[in-house]
Amino acid sequence: MTEQVCLRDVVQDDLEVFLAQEHDPESVRRSNFPPREREAFMRHWTTKVLGDPSNRVQAVTVDGVLAGNLVAWWDEDRRFIGYWLGRQYWGRGIGTRALALFLEQETNRPLYADPFAENTGSVRLLEKHGFRSSGTVMYGEHEHIMLVLNEGS
Repeated sequence: MTEQVCLRDVVQDDLEVFLAQEHDPESVRRSNFPPREREAFMRHWTTKVLGDPSNRVQAVTVDGVLAGNLVAWWDEDRRFIGYWLGRQYWGRGIGTRALALFLEQETNRPLYADPFAENTGSVRLLEKHGFRSSGTVMYGEHEHIMLVLNEGS
């Protein structure tokens, strides 16, 4: 039986789950994203993520259970997306289904993503949805792949 993947608005209680997911050691390694302390995390989500009406922010649920999130935001004149799923939801097609649902809502194109180059699962997920490499970008000493989803992709 296929698991039901849905998107819904993020509620305040979701942030505790997102915080725990951000602190998962394997997630940190794969994303090359250092986890924030609780106060900094909550401040970021409350003010910059949920507090910016230009962002599209959705929780991912699997059979009604919170699994992660997807976010689209503006960085100057470019629209970016990012996502985070709890490790127990990896490798089950959940990211693929959730991103497809999100891309139906988020119609801005071009749309950018910049996963850590060694996060091959994330790169493959984005490419599966039509994102194509437009080069690399360095964040400190770490290489990230700049992917773009253009109109009609």
